[in-house]
Amino acid sequence: MLRADNPGPMTLDGTRSYVLRAPGASGCVVVDPGPLLEPHLAALAGSGPVELALVTHRHPDHTGGLARFRELTGAPSRGGLPEFSVGGGAGVDSLADGEVLDIAGLRIEALATPGHTADSVCFVVSDGSSSVVLTGDTVLGRGTTVLAEPDGSLRDYLASLDRLSALDLPGPVLGLPGHGPVIQDLGSAVHAYREHRLERLGQVRSALMGLGAELPDAGSPLPDTLLDVVTGAVYADVDPSVLIAARSSVRAQLEYLRGR
Repeated sequence: MLRADNPGPMTLDGTRSYVLRAPGASGCVVVDPGPLLEPHLAALAGSGPVELALVTHRHPDHTGGLARFRELTGAPSRGGLPEFSVGGGAGVDSLADGEVLDIAGLRIEALATPGHTADSVCFVVSDGSSSVVLTGDTVLGRGTTVLAEPDGSLRDYLASLDRLSALDLPGPVLGLPGHGPVIQDLGSAVHAYREHRLERLGQVRSALMGLGAELPDAGSPLPDTLLDVVTGAVYADVDPSVLIAARSSVRAQLEYLRGR
């Protein structure tokens, strides 16, 4: 793991890039090259030869340096969106849900986990004796993730957490997140995430009832004043630096409620 020097309220101590290879394998796979920071990209390239770059989702702190990383390594890249699936001398398909890659001595399965963004993907990585799950921003090493505009979805996110809970892997499974420390027991973390989301949803519902507010019909825009008031009521305990992210999650929660 190499951590980019881009700390902040949304990136915690920085974006984590992962270099994957089985023992004895010469080539490697790099997951999330990270932002366009030349020293970070050079250090990742020096871990090569790089056979493939994978991305967990579209946010620039994970993909901003991808094009430059391809230049440095000559490696193709794959992701959930076409713009991240480039190289190899021919057309490269976007990652498909359940697709398995046998590369660098590893078995890497792509698991579509939308919710944080519509294109979010986790990777289940096995070397024949043990498995880990690279979670991107779907599950963080500290705190909780945002349901990011414009395509974050609480309905999708809860379904993605259920998919992670249902993984048939032995023992406590390590989660390797895009930000924050290693998750020692991914199953427990996913359960806590789900409970937290449902608790916040209940708080949003209570805030609406306290305001005597009704949600507009599906397809109509949510009023900014409603978003601001509900965010202030539900997320009064969060640092002001992440209130914009909290507002994005409130939008996703309100969309969930009016879709039921």
